[in-house]
Amino acid sequence: MFNRNIALLIDHSRLKSFPNVLVQFLSELCRFDTALMVTYKKSFKPIIIYPDDPADMSRTLHNYINKYYVLDPLFNAIQKQELSAFTRLSEIAPDSFETTEYYQSCYKNFDLVEEFSLVTELNKQVSCALTLGRKSSLGPISRAEFQRLQNSSPVISSLIRQFWLSQSQEYVQYEKSDSAMKQALASFAAGALTRREQEITVLILQGHSSKAIAGMLNISLGTVKVHRKNIHTRLNISSQSEIFNLFLTHLNELENQLGSE
Repeated sequence: MFNRNIALLIDHSRLKSFPNVLVQFLSELCRFDTALMVTYKKSFKPIIIYPDDPADMSRTLHNYINKYYVLDPLFNAIQKQELSAFTRLSEIAPDSFETTEYYQSCYKNFDLVEEFSLVTELNKQVSCALTLGRKSSLGPISRAEFQRLQNSSPVISSLIRQFWLSQSQEYVQYEKSDSAMKQALASFAAGALTRREQEITVLILQGHSSKAIAGMLNISLGTVKVHRKNIHTRLNISSQSEIFNLFLTHLNELENQLGSE
């Protein structure tokens, strides 16, 4: 049966039907509630490959693609090229991820207890993330299921590359620049914060604790705490959610400016 399923997958690898056949193939390896296939390209917003029916795309997913993805642990791990084979979100998420406003406002709405992703490099600029999620009814993935995914990952990645070689033009026509998002991250609170405070603000939004930030920036924990206090004072805020809301307001203003040019 496994060889027959692989053969079917190969037959569809250069067809637009491939993502649907791939998800069906994966369902034979492990149980999951959600499947998502997204491409990430430098200077562009992500493009959804699967699901391909707008009716299957939740409002939360649209919010993720349009705004929140820059704060996603998977997206940031891809930028750092830290992934290989299937990887659990829990292995790459910042230590305070669940306290972030991104988690509370967006990710939590996916209602997942576990998420695992396979990232395939399609070329020097584009990566494809295949993500499977499980809700509480299924619980965490078993060791046997995860091992089956890991064993199949080289074949799956190879076939994803073949699919992209033949079908990429079907998707790149929908590319939209992410210049507003990048400008927002680079310029957020530029007039009020120092460069170091801006850097720490982005790390806070991504979900890194003060201790983790100290290690990443090679500064003392006390120094991070002073910076965080200054950030709150200079932005006249008292919580992370307020930082997040200020960032979204800044992003919306930039998008409106770029849209009117």
